[in-house]
Amino acid sequence: MAEQTAAENELATLIVDSLNLESTKPEQIDPEAPLFGGDLGLDSIDALEIALAVSKRYGFQLRSDNPDNRQIFSNLRKLSEHIEQHRVA
Repeated sequence: MAEQTAAENELATLIVDSLNLESTKPEQIDPEAPLFGGDLGLDSIDALEIALAVSKRYGFQLRSDNPDNRQIFSNLRKLSEHIEQHRVA
């Protein structure tokens, strides 16, 4: 499993908390493993919850009509990189 960066761990914590993943610890989420269809068992409703939590925490919208969403949400690392590029300081 790849090591999480500090930003990835912060995001993993946000995901675990917002989705009430009680059996998952943030540090257990492999930053390169698929968020959807993988071990976490996340679905499209979870993607909406993550997008809402990200907009509240980081101050920008993850839009459902973004053609890059499949890439952005592919894993924790990609989502974290996208947030770092777009977050409101």
